[in-house]
Amino acid sequence: MPEWKKDAYGKALTFGQRSKLSIQEQRQSLPIYKLKKELIQAVHDNQVLVVIGETGSGKTTQVTQYLAEAGYTTRGKIGCTQPRRVAAMSVAKRVAEEFGCRLGEEVGYAIRFEDCTGPDTVIKYMTDGMLLREILIDENLSQYSVIMLDEAHERTIHTDVLFGLLKQLVKRRPDLRLIVTSATLDAEKFSGYFFNCNIFTIPGRTFPVEILYTKQPESDYLDAALITVLQIHLTEPEGDILLFLTGQEEIDFACQSLYERMKGLGKNVPELIILPVYSALPSEMQSRIFDPAPPGKRKVVVATNIAEASLTIDGIFYVVDPGFAKQNVYNPKQGLDSLIITPISQASAKQRAGRAGRTGPGKCYRLYTESAYRNEMSPTTIPEIQRINLGTITLQMKAMGINDLLSFDFMDPPPPQALISAMEQLYSLGALDEEGLLTKLGRKMAEFPLDPPLSKMLLASVDLGCSDEILTIIAMIQTGNIFYRPREKQAQADQKRAKFFQPEGDHLTLLAVYEAWKAKNFSGPWCFENFVQSRSLRRAQDVRKQLLSIMDKYKLDVVSAGKNFTKIRKAITAGFFFHASRKDPQEGYRTLVENQPVYIHPSSALFQRQPDWVIYHELVMTTKEYMR
Repeated sequence: MPEWKKDAYGKALTFGQRSKLSIQEQRQSLPIYKLKKELIQAVHDNQVLVVIGETGSGKTTQVTQYLAEAGYTTRGKIGCTQPRRVAAMSVAKRVAEEFGCRLGEEVGYAIRFEDCTGPDTVIKYMTDGMLLREILIDENLSQYSVIMLDEAHERTIHTDVLFGLLKQLVKRRPDLRLIVTSATLDAEKFSGYFFNCNIFTIPGRTFPVEILYTKQPESDYLDAALITVLQIHLTEPEGDILLFLTGQEEIDFACQSLYERMKGLGKNVPELIILPVYSALPSEMQSRIFDPAPPGKRKVVVATNIAEASLTIDGIFYVVDPGFAKQNVYNPKQGLDSLIITPISQASAKQRAGRAGRTGPGKCYRLYTESAYRNEMSPTTIPEIQRINLGTITLQMKAMGINDLLSFDFMDPPPPQALISAMEQLYSLGALDEEGLLTKLGRKMAEFPLDPPLSKMLLASVDLGCSDEILTIIAMIQTGNIFYRPREKQAQADQKRAKFFQPEGDHLTLLAVYEAWKAKNFSGPWCFENFVQSRSLRRAQDVRKQLLSIMDKYKLDVVSAGKNFTKIRKAITAGFFFHASRKDPQEGYRTLVENQPVYIHPSSALFQRQPDWVIYHELVMTTKEYMR
C-alpha cells in the first residue's frame, strides 16, 4: 500500500464526533422534516410526483422512511434507485442506522454482483441498472408499492429507459406510486414528460458561496489544483476542502503528490488528512470521508464527480473545481467507445460550487476563466443515451419484448445511427436474427449482467470447453485495476507484474494472476508481495461466484481447458472479433473495421512483443488511442 494510503487509512484515526445530535435530532434538523406531512399527502394524492431538493435537503434518506412510516410498506417494498454504486451503498447504510436495523434486514441495497437484501427488506436502495434487470424478470414490479428514481437529473442511460418503462407501468398499475427527484434545473421537463404531474419543492439549506475564477486558462489543471489545495490549507480559516478530479489514477496521483508536498513543508504545518473517493474504492474506506477532521486538522476529500450530487459531505467550506470529468463517449461510425476527459457543463459547475455552502458560507475556486464558464461550457450535460454504446440496453429492451426501439417513448431519443449500430453489433454476435428479433442465444445473453460481447464470449466458451477459465477472465475484467505501482517502488512493481505476463496477452495474464492467487489459498500477503490489489481479486472472486450461479441456473457446463489456450483465445474472439487490429508496418496498429490507428498500452503484456494481430477489449483515448 502506498505511503499516503497507509497514513490515511492505516492508523485507527480518532476522528471527531460526526455530530453531537442524536440520530432523531439529526433527522429533525434536515430541511425536508418541516414538510413531512405535506410530502406524505402529496404522494397520497399524486400517482407521479416530481420532487426538487438540493443535495443535503434529506430527500434521499428521508422520503423512503416517511413513506414506510405512513404504511406504504404493508403492500410492497419501497425501491429507490441511485445512478451510482457508491451512493446506493452509503445511503442504505445510513438509512439502516436511522431505521434501527442491520444493513440487509429491513433496509438493504443491491448493486451489480452484490445483493445485500433479505426476506424482511422493505426499503431497498439500488442502482438504476438493477431495477432495470428486475423489470426484465417482472414487468409489473409487483413486489413494489413505491418507486423513487433519485438523482434523475444525472440522466444515466438506465434512468432514461426506466422513465419510458415506468411511464407505461403507472398506467397499468394505478396503485403504484412513482417519485422522480431532481436538482432544480430539469423539474419542468420531467413534469412535462410525466403527464404534467405536480412538482414538490424542498428548500435547501444553503449558504452563500464566493466564486473565484482564474485570470488565465490553466495549462496543467492537476498541478494548479494541488497548489490551490495547499494554498487554502496554509492561508484560509478552518474548514474542509473538496477537490474534483476525473478518475482513480488521477486521484491516487494527486493524493500521493499532496502527501509528499505536505511532508516537504515540515512539522510546523497543521496536518492535512487526505481522503480519496472513487467507485472502485472499498466501502469502509469510502465511509471515512464522512468523519469530521480532528480539532486543529483539516481534511481534503479528492473525488470524482460522484461528490457533485450523490454524496453529501458535511464540513466542506472550500471546493476546488478544475472543470473536467471523464465521460464515456461512443462513436457509432467507428464503433469506438472512448473514455475521454471533457469539460463539465455549467449545471455541473453550479452543483460543485454548491458543495461549499452546506455548513456555512464557503468559497469555490474554479480553475478556469469566467469567460470559459459563460461561453465555452454547455448549459447541461448531454444525457448518456445520446453519447454511449447502446448494445447492452438494446439487448435488454429486446428481451423485455420492446422490438420497435425507434418509436419507444424516450425523453430524449438516442441518435438513430447509434441504435442501428447497436442492432448490427447484436446481429453480428448472433443475438438478433435478420428481422431484428431476439434469438435463443440472445435471450441467454440477456440473462447475464454483462455487456453483449462478454456474455457471447462466456456462452461460446461453454461449447468450446473452456468456460472455467473464461468465467475467471470475465470476473477479472469487471474489477478494474488489478496491479498497483507505488511511486517509490515502481521498478519492483513492474518486475513482479512482468512475471505474470503471458505471451497470449492480457486476458491470459489476468487468468494467470487469479490462478496463482488461488494456488496460494487466496492469500492476502501474497497479493502484497506481488503488488496485486487483494480487494480487486476478492471482488473478482465474488463476481465469479455470481456468474457461476447464473450458469448453474441455466444448466450450462463449467469445464476447464487445462493448458489448451487456443480454446480460450477462440472464445475471446467469438465475443470480440469486431475488435481486431492488424500491425501497421509504419507504427502501431490499425483496426480492421475502420482502419483507425491504435496502439498497445505500455502496461500491456504484449507491449514488448507487438504481434501481427491482436484483439482488444476496449479503446481508451488518453494521449493516444490505446487498446486494452
